[in-house]
Amino acid sequence: MTTMQDVADIAGVSKASVSLVLNGRDAGHVKPQTAELIRQTAAKLGYRPNQLARSLRTSRTHMLGFISEEVATTPYAGGIILGAQDAASSYGYMLLTVSTDGMANEEQELAALKRYGVDGFLYSKMSNRITDVPQTLTDYPLVLVDATDRSKRFPSVEPDEFRIGYDAAKRLIDAGCKRIAYVGCSEPLIAQSRRLHGYQAALSDAGMPIDDALHVDVLNNGPALRAVSKLFDEQQPDGFFCFNDARAWYVYECAARRGLTVGRDISVVGVDNHRVFAETLDPQLTTVELPHYEMGYWGACRLISIIEGHDVDTSVWPETTAPLPPLDAPIPATIHCKLIDKKSVRE
Repeated sequence: MTTMQDVADIAGVSKASVSLVLNGRDAGHVKPQTAELIRQTAAKLGYRPNQLARSLRTSRTHMLGFISEEVATTPYAGGIILGAQDAASSYGYMLLTVSTDGMANEEQELAALKRYGVDGFLYSKMSNRITDVPQTLTDYPLVLVDATDRSKRFPSVEPDEFRIGYDAAKRLIDAGCKRIAYVGCSEPLIAQSRRLHGYQAALSDAGMPIDDALHVDVLNNGPALRAVSKLFDEQQPDGFFCFNDARAWYVYECAARRGLTVGRDISVVGVDNHRVFAETLDPQLTTVELPHYEMGYWGACRLISIIEGHDVDTSVWPETTAPLPPLDAPIPATIHCKLIDKKSVRE
């Protein structure tokens, strides 16, 4: 097994310098060029920290607890968990993940993670929302993922919902659409109100009127299809921004029934980049991809920086679809999501 001394010998530096760099305490102590040489040498030699020795030395287990309410049952859980796991692994930590279905179950899972001695918690909800942090977590290092503490006491990360609406509407404006509808969500979600405001801001900035008749909020199934159908017949939009990819399906269905071709007669933009909807609709749906991996990765990095008392080395962050915000971003940190052009918006 490669040791710090092996890294020091190959890099031609002291073991103390290697220890400072690999434990993230090199700022102000080791020259940046030397620190980079040490990191490259350690990576080339396949150096892995001795977690038992580190735990004994620091009184930390280097384990993070990820606790979520129903996140693991959603199609996007894999991205959040994978991002958090990749970040944890990059900095020598292990991620323990549990899913809850309510307060009683949540307390049991929290108690179990505490028995394992986790150093801190990532706390996530099923969708972006304001939440009250369980009292039993408030004494631990804590970061919220896709949720924000009501008091903004704890760091959190979420999608930039306003920019989602703005970018989607602007894409339709740039495509020449003149009557752009918003097919929203009838549930009182943060994403709903902020995406609506972003859509309205884009129209306003383009000098286009905000027409409430072009805005319909739906839930699902038959009532949703009928509401979108009525919107088609009464308002005749040529562009549609949909709250998510699932709602874009109703637009496709209504267009087909009227002999209209998506991508030619009307243009459609969704949100999620959902594998089923965005990839199987014909033509494929232009959509804004939510940053699940990025939120998980950023959240774990922020948590580790709190635990260790200094920022982690962000120079080793991976390339991601959406750029990661700085670790000291205001609460909540927001991620500007990427709009993925496919074929549902006319050229």
